[in-house]
Parts: sequence; structure tokens; C-alpha cells
Amino acid sequence: MAPWIPFLLNPTIIFSLILLLLLASLFLSNLDKSSGRMPPGPTPLPIIGNLHLINIKRQDVSFMKLSKTYGPVFTFHLGLQKIVVLVGYEAVKEALLSKGNEFIDRPPIPIFSQIQHGNGVFFSVGDLWKDTRRFTLTMMRDLGMGNSLIEGKILEELNFLIERVGSFKGEPFPLKTFSEAPTNITFTILFGDRFDYADPTFTTLLRLIYDVMSLLGDPALHLYNVYPFLGFLLKPHKAILKRVEETQVIIEKYMQASKETLSRNQLQSYIDTMLFKQQQEGANGKKNVFDNRNVMASVLDLVMAGTETTATTLQWTILMMMKYPEIQRKAQQEIQGVLGSERLPLYEDRKRMPFTNAVIHEVQRFASIVQHFPRCTTVDTHFRGYFIPKGTPVFPSLTSSLYDETQWETPNRFNPNHFLDAEGNFVKKEAFLPFSIGRRNCLGENLARMELFIFAVGLLQRFTFQASPGMREEDLQLTTEPAFTRRPHSYSTCAVPVN
Repeated sequence: MAPWIPFLLNPTIIFSLILLLLLASLFLSNLDKSSGRMPPGPTPLPIIGNLHLINIKRQDVSFMKLSKTYGPVFTFHLGLQKIVVLVGYEAVKEALLSKGNEFIDRPPIPIFSQIQHGNGVFFSVGDLWKDTRRFTLTMMRDLGMGNSLIEGKILEELNFLIERVGSFKGEPFPLKTFSEAPTNITFTILFGDRFDYADPTFTTLLRLIYDVMSLLGDPALHLYNVYPFLGFLLKPHKAILKRVEETQVIIEKYMQASKETLSRNQLQSYIDTMLFKQQQEGANGKKNVFDNRNVMASVLDLVMAGTETTATTLQWTILMMMKYPEIQRKAQQEIQGVLGSERLPLYEDRKRMPFTNAVIHEVQRFASIVQHFPRCTTVDTHFRGYFIPKGTPVFPSLTSSLYDETQWETPNRFNPNHFLDAEGNFVKKEAFLPFSIGRRNCLGENLARMELFIFAVGLLQRFTFQASPGMREEDLQLTTEPAFTRRPHSYSTCAVPVN
């Protein structure tokens, strides 16, 4: 007999073990009642968690598939970390609106932590985020965002864009050319003036933005964010940091030039206003929103994210017109009927162009530029009968709202009728969330809407866009290239002047 068997057969020992198990069971039961349980989800594997279940390039599609098994709220193991995924319009709306304050923070993401160190408009949390966002929104309004002042700047830029497109004389040119005009609008707000398209600083910034956003979609970068300790084996995060540093050098030059000419009566840009407030706050010994690190981080956020989304959406618009020429013709007929061939469009004209307005909205829905932007619970949260501990990353899937089968008749097909009623009138849809929703929604939403309408209408008024010679409409693929946003493939287009 093994020497430890008599020990286990001792009645006192057996009783003590049973009592211990009962106490442990009671403790765990009370713990479960007090905290609840996290949402269900697939069983994780050691180390990798559930990574084997997703396409790292199209996490949104993978999450929508998983939701069919685990429901609209489920737990997913991203390597060693638990995240909660929200799928479908109703779940996303409830979390970001009804419980917005509980899902308001950003989780620490290794690459962004290295770039911004918790500063800026997009990745800060708490009072710093609230104060920086409030100031940024106020300054953008003061600088004309959403009113006739910025509309005039957009119309001015439209003329330059029309001239640029016309310069190709019907010959093929790359879709990413359309990034120049929206980027210039953002730069006008940040730096106080537009750039010539051939300006070396402008072309350098365009290249840096393009590279950073492309590298942010690299599968190896996603791997780094899940397992940052593997950074010494991986390259994309190092390349991103190098390009961000180059961008910061350019921004620093503009900040220094602004400091040398600051005057209360001549604040012409976001940088001017931030630095002027910095001088005022500095005199009081305060450092927060206007600390140098937060000023740099905020400008960098707007340089990157403030240009990429609108620029990419405009590229998708042109691609869709190439892909669906009958839709392009119908939009052009409506535009000609309202504007004629000469008058430039105004944002107000959208009310008399329901079909064209529907086309632009459907591009945003179908393209779903941003799959999701992670949130983080600020407190222990009870949501739909589940318990989500404080500090848990939460992924509200914007794509799942834009492709929700309960909200859209043909979610997987490009169909402008999603935004039209039976009489052809434009209809707003609550599930249309390309700019997110709630207190962390895109702060440039109004500007982006105005830009997209004016640029798209102005281009279609003057040009018909066709695929390059030798390529048919059916050859144009609507899949995407890896990037931070869902970019269309790098096609070329031909712009034929409208007679």
C-alpha cells in the first residue's frame, strides 16, 4: 500500500477536505453572483487564444461569423488577452449610446502607446481626453468647420482638384491621386494654408501618411500588438516609428514658425491656437492639454487619421463609379439637372439630389472604411446580463452595423436604394455608423460629410470615370488592400470630360 493512502483514509482528513471544497464552492458561487459572468465565446487554445479563428486582415468579417454561434456579445481571446466583441447595430448602439460613459476609454495598444504615450485626441483617456477633444472641437468650429468659411475652402480646393484631374487628359492615373484634395483641407485647418500639390513638403507628408497607414494593416504589426515581447523579431512597428518621427520633424518646424509669429489677432490655424493657449497656460504654471507632448500628439492624430478616412472614401467613390457606370450616369443626370455644367456644388444642394446623396452614403456603408475602433470599460460593467470587468478591451464592430441583415435589404451588395424610399426621397438610416456613435464619434464627421459631397459631385459634374483600357467593369475587384483603413486596390482610372 502506498504510504500516503492511510493518510487520505483518515476520517478527519476526509471531512476537512470536504469542508474545504464546500467553502471554496460557496466562495466561488458568491463571487459569481456578485460579479456575474463574462459573455460566452470560443474556447481558447494555449498562448494563441482564439487567433486561429480569425482572418487577421478582415477581423470584422470573422467576428460577424462568430456572432452567429456566440451571439451579438461574445468574449474573444486575442492571444492571452480577453476582449469583448459587439456585433450588430443594436448591440453597438446600446453600448456606445445607452452605456457610453462605461465604454468611453481606449485600451492600451502597443504601437499607439509607443507613438503617443497616452497623449492626443484619439488615444488619451480621462480628463486629458475630455479637455483635448473639447478644445479641438471648439477650435475647429472657430476655424470654420461645418460653416460657409470651410465650404469656401473646399470649393477652392475643388477647382484645384478638377484642374489636376483634367491634366491627365483622359489618360490613366492612380486612384490615390484623389487623396490630395481632402488632405489639403485638413492641412489648411492644421497649418493655416493649403499646399501646392507639387510642394515637396506636401508630397513627403502624403508619402509618410500612406506608409504609416499601410504598415498599420500589416499582419506582423497585428502580431506585435498581441505579443509586444516579440518586437525584436518583427519589423513593421519599427518602420512605423521611423516614419512617425519624420512626420513629427515636419510638424515641429511649423510649430516653431508659429511660435515666432504668435499674436492673439492672427490665430489662423489649429497649431496657432494650441500654442497661443500654451503660452497662456504656461504663465500659470499649468501643463495638460497644451503641454508640448500633447500638442504634438494631437496634431499628429489629425495629420494621420484626419486625412486617411475621407481620402480613402473618395477613392472608393470613384472606383464604384467605374464599376457601376449606370449608377454613375444616373447621378450625373441628376447633378446636371440641378447644377448645369458650370455652377459648383454647395453642400445645401444635397437636399435636391437625393439619388446622388444616396450614392455617396452607400459608398461609405459598403466600403466600411474603419472596421472597429477599440474601446475599454472604465468601470465594472453589466451589459445584457453579462459582466465585463473594468479595463476590458471592447471591439464595437462598425462593419457589423453597416452590414446588419436586420437593417439593410441587400447588405452585401452596393445598392444606393438603401437610402431611398419608394418615391425616390433620401432616407436617413440609424444603422449608418461610418463615423461611430456617442461621445467618441469622429470629431471631423461634419467636415468629412461636406467634403465628400462637394468633391464627389464636382468631379461627376465635369468627368465620367472609366476603367483603364483593357480592363472591364467586372474585372474591378471590391476587396481591399491591407491598411489601417479598408483601402481599395491600387487601380488607375480614366477621367473623360463630360460634354
